[in-house]
Amino acid sequence: MKKLSLLLLFAFNTSLLFAQNSLQAMTFNIRLNTSSDSLNAWPYRKDKVASQILFHKIDLLGVQEALHDQMLDLQQRLPQYKYVGGGRDDGKTKGEYSAIFYDTTRLQLLSSSMFWLSETTAAAGSKGWDAAITRIVTWAKFKDKRTKKIFFAFNTHFDHMGKIARRESAKLVLQKVKEIAGSSPAIITGDFNAQPTDEPIMVILDKNNPLRLTDSKEISRSPHYGPAGTFNAFRSKETDDQPIDYIFVKGNWKVLTHATISQTWMGRFASDHFSVITELLLN
Repeated sequence: MKKLSLLLLFAFNTSLLFAQNSLQAMTFNIRLNTSSDSLNAWPYRKDKVASQILFHKIDLLGVQEALHDQMLDLQQRLPQYKYVGGGRDDGKTKGEYSAIFYDTTRLQLLSSSMFWLSETTAAAGSKGWDAAITRIVTWAKFKDKRTKKIFFAFNTHFDHMGKIARRESAKLVLQKVKEIAGSSPAIITGDFNAQPTDEPIMVILDKNNPLRLTDSKEISRSPHYGPAGTFNAFRSKETDDQPIDYIFVKGNWKVLTHATISQTWMGRFASDHFSVITELLLN
């Protein structure tokens, strides 16, 4: 009986430690601000997007398609967060951001930068291969104030048209994660515009490649919660049962939970994509 009590106490303390030290990461394509979306346009959605982030107590957030005015709107609604990243057209404020927001009460920013998904990764506004438009990756190095551990975060948005560009972008991301993060743990968020059986995702997860990443969904200790598909196109539900938004990890992470958030307000979504959330613990 005494032994059982000790085991139960150990299990309780372990669960409590997990809860205290776990990190909530989210990827969210928030859909750019365009008046053509009518009642689904950004002015009607910005509070919904911010409320998801706050309610789920997100520590690390990768956003895609955010224009500069949207970044300012989110910053205003997320006072304890800061962000890194710039517009993909000039690396400053022009064009869509693939930015990283972080909770400053939990994470300390150590360094950050951007690179372009092209043959000239340092050239601002450069377009790669057969891509229809310019694409970018934002990265940051953080220290967890709670656990004192260091990790890297990468956030991106692959091209929606160029098949070669998506494949080469996948290869480039693997190379850059290794080059920038080295042997440190990393979280890679994004809208990859590719389903699990498409070439870019297969490149990223290739078990024969030592640079490969791991899909957090596949190693979650708890079953995935919510729809499998992550794109809804502002329709009544997800368009299919395959994701295009992912949270990948590299390094000694435990994945405790994984979810796709599909809530609505009077039938309206926060974006034409669902946010994806995972709870992570760094060993």
